[in-house]
Amino acid sequence: MDTTVGSIIEMIVFAILAFVSIVFSLFVVTAKDVVRAAIALVVTMFIIAAFYILLNAQFLGVVQVLVYIGAIGVLILFAVMLTKKEFGTDAE
Repeated sequence: MDTTVGSIIEMIVFAILAFVSIVFSLFVVTAKDVVRAAIALVVTMFIIAAFYILLNAQFLGVVQVLVYIGAIGVLILFAVMLTKKEFGTDAE
């Protein structure tokens, strides 16, 4: 594979990941439901791990997945699930 073709493909993948990362990070800020915001945050962290892998820093990508997604993402979701909120009511 030619180096110019490889760099063009890498730039296209980077542009797609950047766009998806911006969309999901905006959804984290604007989401009304906390659970959906937390899930969008986890997806954003996966995309950041993909950026690390694109930068040829595989160790940082794995650490990103293990620490941030595995620990902090689960911690946020458990904190959200343990808060007292009545579900099934239409009183908003």
